[in-house]
Amino acid sequence: MGNADTKLHFRKAVIQLTTKTQPVEATDNAFWDQFWADSSTTVQDVFALVPAAEIRAVREESPSNLATLCYKAVERLVQGADSGCPSEKERQIILNCTRLLTRILPYIFEDADWRGFFWSTVPGAGRAGAEERPLAESLLLAIADLLFCPHFTAQSHKKNSSDTAEDIRSIDSCEYIWEAGVGFAQSPPLNYIHDLNRTELLKLLLTCFSEAMYLPPSSERKNLNPWVSFFCSTENRHALPLFTSLLNVVCAYDPVGYGVPYNHLLFSDHREQLVEQAVQILIVTLEHEAGSAARPAGPDNLFVNYLSRIHREEDLSFILKGLARLLNNPLVQTYLPRSTKKIQFQQELLILFWKFCDFNKKFLFFVLKSSDVLDMLVPILFNLNDARADQSRVGLMHIGVFILLLLSGERNFGVRLNKPYTLRVPMDIPVFTGTHADLLVIFHKIITSGHQRLQPLFDCLLTIIVNISPYLKSLSMVAANKLLHLLEAFSTPWFLFSLPQNHHLVFFLLEVFNNIIQYQFDGNCNLVYAIIRKRNVFHQLANLTSDTASIQKALQKKKKSGISRTSSVETMSMEGSRPAVPAEPGTLKASLEATPGIDKITEKSRVSEDGTLVTVPHLDPPQTAADSSAGAGASDTESNSERDHEVPFTAVVPSLCLPHRIRSNEESVTGSVSSWKAKLPLQTIMRLLQVLVPQVEKICIDKGLTDESEILKFLQHGTLVGLLPVPHPILIRKYQANAGTAMWFRTYMWGVIYLRNLDPPIWYDTDIRLFEIQRI
Repeated sequence: MGNADTKLHFRKAVIQLTTKTQPVEATDNAFWDQFWADSSTTVQDVFALVPAAEIRAVREESPSNLATLCYKAVERLVQGADSGCPSEKERQIILNCTRLLTRILPYIFEDADWRGFFWSTVPGAGRAGAEERPLAESLLLAIADLLFCPHFTAQSHKKNSSDTAEDIRSIDSCEYIWEAGVGFAQSPPLNYIHDLNRTELLKLLLTCFSEAMYLPPSSERKNLNPWVSFFCSTENRHALPLFTSLLNVVCAYDPVGYGVPYNHLLFSDHREQLVEQAVQILIVTLEHEAGSAARPAGPDNLFVNYLSRIHREEDLSFILKGLARLLNNPLVQTYLPRSTKKIQFQQELLILFWKFCDFNKKFLFFVLKSSDVLDMLVPILFNLNDARADQSRVGLMHIGVFILLLLSGERNFGVRLNKPYTLRVPMDIPVFTGTHADLLVIFHKIITSGHQRLQPLFDCLLTIIVNISPYLKSLSMVAANKLLHLLEAFSTPWFLFSLPQNHHLVFFLLEVFNNIIQYQFDGNCNLVYAIIRKRNVFHQLANLTSDTASIQKALQKKKKSGISRTSSVETMSMEGSRPAVPAEPGTLKASLEATPGIDKITEKSRVSEDGTLVTVPHLDPPQTAADSSAGAGASDTESNSERDHEVPFTAVVPSLCLPHRIRSNEESVTGSVSSWKAKLPLQTIMRLLQVLVPQVEKICIDKGLTDESEILKFLQHGTLVGLLPVPHPILIRKYQANAGTAMWFRTYMWGVIYLRNLDPPIWYDTDIRLFEIQRI
């Protein structure tokens, strides 16, 4: 009964607020205390008892009452931070104010006229004796204080009773860091009440930062989020211990724990909620100016500053192992189905990993200097494979591909990929025996079997393979056939002529073959054999007719059957795997910004003789025939955003269905085909075929061979030294920060956060401007 009475009193207070036509005085504490005095309201109660329509009604019809409610709630948080919340009653008041502000803030942000309200000075809103601060600053500083409040969100260091509060302003919050890890050795005992209270305060903090959702997307927008800027500035004396607490809580979390089967069904894990909120706060606070490649070294954003300065090997190892453990969690297989806990915040973890690699080059080099990078590669590929047919998870595909593109720009990544792949992760890919490089190449089946919205990623996916190709020592037969299968698909005249940029995909693949032949011929007999078997594809490319009549004929030709797979072994999939499935009907998804083209997000570097990278200027001098044949500059692509995204490029395994809408401007197509056809880098492959095909045919005739293993053995011991053209310089396309991807990340990040916070539904049904929410 008591609980029902409490909710009734709270509901009456809300109704009074919406129906009072006269402003309620700020001094009328009896009225305002009704909103936070009750001890049994939960966050779900607050969201249910304060409907959106009524918040908007107060905002429009009684603005002074809404302003006073916000001011009084912040005032109580400031008082609680000052007093240290010594009693249970005061802690409950703090939680109720926190929940109420979490509910109301999105409706403040959605109205442009109200957005400046929290940045105005309210007399008396700050601490006694302090200079008057904007309401937003008072709120943020109070939240920061309360996150290190002994007995409320932190373990007290005092041995006496909890009724005597420690003075928050005098404590050193660095001694109250929540978890051992970076810069802190002690692991405080787990306290689920503290975890719950921290989670609620972080939810309010995230809501404060979410003003960004209510501004339309613009890559030109230079002004930073004022809430984040202040919170991560030197004004916040808790910035370092809070950054450390958030990071350590995330990286130390082990969802499986002692591995007791079904433990997650028996006990609720309050640490998981805290970890989710912590990783979301981290990725939002670590946002920097859009496309500022030369970031200032000053302490503009202390969170970015601290992250960029982490350098001790044990700290870097702790972070990498923690992220890898969490990302690998969904891959854990046991004999008991669904017996282990599976986390759901992989997307936030991938964004955090991206930010670490982007802001801290020591971390990136640490990741790449050992095989630990493969502990990140496998879960990334697993997530990409799992999400490829689900249009609600297109953003996850992009972030995974962006990370692989970033890593592939480093030589060590290509070298590490030669480590044998012995895991058996349940992915819907062909069975193979080989290396992690094979896994990455075979994974490119998503190009032919993914969702049509993945088309903008094709250039990125192939660029990754180009970047690693000079270092791949021995591709498996399955991977070699996969590359030839892609070339066969992309080089059909019908596809080549249907869009002006489609030939770039062929250039990328030819560059892969050239790199492997020139730099890793020994050990790659499988690929050489696959090239010999499919030599007609290369001959057709070399003899491609580009007159108007031929192009018109090719464009009018309907593709009735796709290209069948080249090897029957590819029809077998990993044990326990499941095919990618589309999103469930009714699933919500957030819209994304256009992905910048590969030329916008990479810069070209040549590998010099000593192994260092030399940047290639964008305006290349005129090339010699040999240079252009090596594809030195021919593989650059136009911006993906310029493509006609309406042209579907979908496939049903095992066949590849090609676009059915065709452009009819044959004259311009004829001219462009002639120009790129002359630059096709075919010399190296044609020379290889010229030398090896007669030898292979002679062996087969002389020995009556039909067994491919004998041919492979011959190719394995063969050599092309002195027979191939002079090796071309290795060209690496390294990711470079730019305004377009910064805007993409901001939109994607907030879309993920919106969809992951539906209980309570903090932003649901508010006027979001940064992206659109659609129901599939």
